[in-house]
Amino acid sequence: QVQLVESGGGSVQAGGSLRLSCVASAPTFSRSAMGWFRQAPGKEREFVAAIDWTGRNTYYAASVKGRFTISRDNAKNTVFLQMNSLKPEDTAVYYCNGGGQLYRKQYTPENDYWGQGTQVTVSS
Repeated sequence: QVQLVESGGGSVQAGGSLRLSCVASAPTFSRSAMGWFRQAPGKEREFVAAIDWTGRNTYYAASVKGRFTISRDNAKNTVFLQMNSLKPEDTAVYYCNGGGQLYRKQYTPENDYWGQGTQVTVSS
């Protein structure tokens, strides 16, 4: 089964930046939408951003719009999440998801394809 591996997390101060990467072990998602989600301690997993297979259409949660940018490189089976102007409330484990459904600007994740997550910690 194809695997998704996230990297790029870490600890930064508020206002800093991080770039997350998610690499798929096979080109399974080259014609599929992909998304990023996050889960903070004690909270449910929430949607962060999604991108269609062409890379031309992107969608964001209101809380990150204007600060985060999702992109992809299908030749490298990789999706990125550039995170700027980070805030303490962005602290969470970030997960990528492959093969979900985009419909009316909503991304529904594919439950079989989650990465293991990467920790992002933002200090004030």
